[in-house]
Amino acid sequence: MKKKVVLVQDNKDILDIMDQVLEEEGFDVTASLTTEPIEKIDEIEPDLVIVDDHIKGKKKGSEVIKALKSDPETEDVSAVLTSTSNNLPQQAEDCNADDYIEKPFDIDHMVDVVKKNV
Repeated sequence: MKKKVVLVQDNKDILDIMDQVLEEEGFDVTASLTTEPIEKIDEIEPDLVIVDDHIKGKKKGSEVIKALKSDPETEDVSAVLTSTSNNLPQQAEDCNADDYIEKPFDIDHMVDVVKKNV
């Protein structure tokens, strides 16, 4: 059974690259430029969510992850924060993310982080 990944990024090119790589690695990916899939998390039931901190919308990615981690229904879903921020390790820790991927990222590193957290 394929592991499910919800992927939310602010940049279509990066979203497409990550989606393609993860699909090739055998993951079932739900990719989006908005947080819409996060709102349907009960239906999708992902093993992992990857959220960019600078997504378009009302909340930052770190706030989305913090909300997931503070809800008993979704606290067990692994969450990875991505960003170009210099302060990403601290931001990831502050929002209780399980891991983080700094941008620009190395494809192999991104795959390793995903595999480690699903």
